[in-house]
Amino acid sequence: MTRAATLVAAAALALPAQAGAARFAVGVDPSASLPRVAAHLEAFGHVSRNLTRLHVLVVEASSMRGAKRVHGVRWVEWLGSRNRRIAFTPTDPLASRQWYLQQIHAFDFWPDAPVLPGVKVAVIDTGIDATHPDLASRILETRSFVGGSVADTQGHGTFVAGEIAAAVSNAEGIAGIAFPAQLIVAKVVRADESISLEAEASAIRWAADEGARVINLSLGGLRDPHNPSRDTYSQVEAAAVDYAAAKGAVLVAAVGNIEDDAPVSPWPYASYPAALPHVIGVSSLARNGSVSSFSNRDAVYNDISAPGEEMFSTLPRALTRENPTCVDQGYSDCGPPKEYRNPAGTSFAAPQVAAAAALLLAQRPGLTASQAATTLERAAADVDAATGCTACPPLRDSLSGWGRLDVVSALTALTKGPLPPADRFETNDDVAAHAPRLAGAQGTRVATLDYWDDPTDVYPVDLVGRGRLSISVAGAAGTSARLRLWSPQTRSVFGAASKLEVARSTTVGAKQRLSYLVPPGGSGRYYVQLSMTRAGSGTYTLRWAKR
Repeated sequence: MTRAATLVAAAALALPAQAGAARFAVGVDPSASLPRVAAHLEAFGHVSRNLTRLHVLVVEASSMRGAKRVHGVRWVEWLGSRNRRIAFTPTDPLASRQWYLQQIHAFDFWPDAPVLPGVKVAVIDTGIDATHPDLASRILETRSFVGGSVADTQGHGTFVAGEIAAAVSNAEGIAGIAFPAQLIVAKVVRADESISLEAEASAIRWAADEGARVINLSLGGLRDPHNPSRDTYSQVEAAAVDYAAAKGAVLVAAVGNIEDDAPVSPWPYASYPAALPHVIGVSSLARNGSVSSFSNRDAVYNDISAPGEEMFSTLPRALTRENPTCVDQGYSDCGPPKEYRNPAGTSFAAPQVAAAAALLLAQRPGLTASQAATTLERAAADVDAATGCTACPPLRDSLSGWGRLDVVSALTALTKGPLPPADRFETNDDVAAHAPRLAGAQGTRVATLDYWDDPTDVYPVDLVGRGRLSISVAGAAGTSARLRLWSPQTRSVFGAASKLEVARSTTVGAKQRLSYLVPPGGSGRYYVQLSMTRAGSGTYTLRWAKR
């Protein structure tokens, strides 16, 4: 029992008189006389003896204050705080084939289907079957960024959209996880299955401008930090992600599969855009709980895992009509055998996390993107030998991130708090970012850092020749961070020449301190960089003074 629950139970022992009678369970020491204890408890109210074989008496009373002083009483519990409930179960006829719904506890938080506000979820993919009976009512907006219509001729986007938002309990097909979702669909994949970075970036920006609270990116390009010629990092993609994150969107991306141009197996690096700040990278789990052999590993950018094998979802009916004798037209068991019958991939794990993010935002609309992401990740169920992954060590690891997506745990954490701290200055990850300047003669910033999701903050500061800048950083994140000051010539703090760094911090007790005397003629806009140097996360307080 948590301390908070203990306080609730203790407070319940003295209900106000106007609240009327409540029911309390009273634990009795096995060595004590049950009849004698029951006789003493009659002074509080009616005593039921139905649970005496458990050495428990049930008392109906307005207050149980003082009951613990009765000889033989071990504990008193208010029964009003311990109700159990059945789970909300979709009635869709094909939902039983969605084995992954049970694994992630998709609908177990609510006893009945709740009425929640709509949440805009963008699917940036191969398009969608906009007239599919399980999806048509779920689509808010569509747009193609590769010419032609948004019609999905390949199936991938419709499959992803079904996992997220297929209509629930509509006597049709499957059940989408995010029943409050309103789909914003962007088609960015050409007929030859290639993806233009310009189309992807344009789609991300369009989705953010249309108010998408969640953006799913079941796509990616190879990351190889040891071979720049093979690495597919894109500044335009990074700029689009930064734009959407700054507008408050939760971005979710697949970490990638080993066949996606990776030279060896398993590949130890997540794909882009999963390997960008403010993006939740999702890996794949098999039905037996192990990490899928094809799923890319990454110690930093693999944030969470979800089922990604033997998947079942919607498909364009134009594709399933090629198998006319199949009964379940519009669903993946009627699709092309190689691609969509029991398909596997991190592409199909990511949509479950995107859907879960939408549920959190529907349940608590004021939640920030970083709060939603942190809640999902930290509430994940640990993946280890006990759950089927013998290669996974306890806690966060490169194979499964923080663990398997657990919708119930995330929603419970959201409703019972405390919430992760919000950071109103994001995104401020580099020189051309969005953070306000450190203006004025002195001031304070309270913000957050996260080694895995948001490891760097950058603040512009205007300095004049012969002036001095003094900065200190303290707090949970501050103890794991280091300060650097970059010259006005700096265009990015990543990969910048060492000569552009003009000062760095030293450790003084539990703080980082930096002091810099601006040379004559050195006036200009400098950049303060605060970076996590080891695993951890939390809040920091940055104080500055100019003289």
